[in-house]
This record gives sequence, C-alpha cells and structure tokens, in this order.
Amino acid sequence: MAEAEAAEGQPKKKSAAMMTIIGVAVLTLLGAGGGWVVGGMVSPNVKAAVQEEQAKESKEASAKKEGEGGLPHISTEANNIVQLEPITSNLAYPSENWVRLEVALMFNGPPDVKLAEDIHQDIMAYIRTVSLQQIEGPRGFQYLRDDVQERVDLRAQGRVSKVMFRTFVIE
Repeated sequence: MAEAEAAEGQPKKKSAAMMTIIGVAVLTLLGAGGGWVVGGMVSPNVKAAVQEEQAKESKEASAKKEGEGGLPHISTEANNIVQLEPITSNLAYPSENWVRLEVALMFNGPPDVKLAEDIHQDIMAYIRTVSLQQIEGPRGFQYLRDDVQERVDLRAQGRVSKVMFRTFVIE
C-alpha cells in the first residue's frame, strides 16, 4: 500500500513542476511580446527626436561657420574695445590661492595694442601683490576694481575710458 501511495504522489510532483515551467515560459513570452510592442510604439518618437536634434545642431554649426546668428563679440576695433588675455596668478597671501581675471579696455579713440599689453602686464604685477583679505567680499572687490582703474588711468594717460571686468575667480 505504501508503494501505491508513492506511485500516486510521483506523477503529481512531476505535473506540478511541469506546470510551473510552463507558467514561467508563458509569462516570459508575454513579457517579451509586450516589450516588443511598447518598444515599437516608443521607437518612432525617439528616432524623430534624435533626427530633430541632429538637424538643429547642423543648422547651428552652419550658422556659426557663416557668421550668421548669435551676437557679435563686443571686443572689436569698431567699438574701440580690446579684450585682454586672461590674467592667472597666485595671490601674495596666502600664496596657495589663485586668481583668474579677464578684463576688457574701452579706448577713447582707436585701440592701441602696445598700450593694452603694457596695461595687461601692469594689472598682472598688481594682482601678485594683493592678499586674499584685501579682496574679500563686495567691498574688497570694489576696492580692487578702483585700484585697477587707477593703475590703468595712470598708465593710459586718458586714452582708456573704462575698465570692464569680464570674469573674476579666486581658487
């Protein structure tokens, strides 16, 4: 009798395992089919967006090459403005801190390149004498601007009307 019960239990175990395998296979096929359908629905939208972005980039690149689009640079001889090369230097104290400063000069008449280079070197020499405590905060930055303007006025003897700070970074 024990053998009869064991014989009856074995087919039930096999059928339960077989039903689980079949169920997993069916669910896998349903998941794959659903993913394929959703992918087909989303894919045209993605392709259209990518093509639109590529067309926009190529249009911007061709506009830059032709000089069309965008704003012209402010630093031109036509408006008497000269953009100086960036000034990068360490401070006097603490010497681990660095300053990057970009300045543009507005001339009263036609720009003088030699004078602009002399002013660039003068500003760089001055920045190396400044400490971090002197230029901290808005008041310190205003003092720095005033000092640079004064140095430019002394060097240019009235040929430069304005000093414009483009960037000022302390690291």
